[in-house]
Formats: sequence, structure tokens, C-alpha cells
Amino acid sequence: MNAKSKLTVIGLVIGAAIASGSVMAQSAPANNDVPGHPRVNEVNNRLQNQQNRIDNGLKNGTMSQAQAQRDDQHDENIARRESADEARHDGHLTKQEQKNLNHSENANSRRIYKQKH
Repeated sequence: MNAKSKLTVIGLVIGAAIASGSVMAQSAPANNDVPGHPRVNEVNNRLQNQQNRIDNGLKNGTMSQAQAQRDDQHDENIARRESADEARHDGHLTKQEQKNLNHSENANSRRIYKQKH
């Protein structure tokens, strides 16, 4: 994953947290969970896991740069949709929004797996 993609995903996650009105402590938790937002945390953790898988695929040579960029774009799209959904509901995700985001993450996860194997 290139640096621009990482910054975009991180910026979207931070923007979502700010837009939600959450008060950020000076030292954020190591796992980047947002207290009181379990659906948001699940989606964010899945996105981070997929980013780690893409990074590992690039490092060990099982994924090309073009494949990684395409998967990064899919993850960025999911992060943008998550931010928009959170902005509509005071930083929370509805069950349906979480379901839709998980569906997209599942598709991208399968794509990553197929590319690496």
C-alpha cells in the first residue's frame, strides 16, 4: 500500500471521529477503538486487517503493486462510505449500514485472498 493510500484511509477515519463529535484523548488506545461505537470499531478493525493483509502480500511478493492499489481503492471507498454514514447518525452506524459495509469488506477480502493464492 502506498503512503498516499494509507494517509487517505487514516484521514477518513480521523475525520469520521471528529465529525462524530467524539472527544479524542491525548493518548489514543493502541487498537484505535472508538469508545461506545462497537459497529464503527468492527468496520475500522476489519479495514485495518485488510490493509495489513495487502501490506503482507506486497512484502512477500504474492501481490503486485497494481493489485494492491486496486484493493486500497476498494478499502478507501468503504472508509468514505463509513464516514458518510457516521456523519448522518452522530458518529454511529445503523445495523443496515454495518451490514452493507461488511458485505463490501467481504467482497474485498475474497478478492485479496484470490490474488494472494
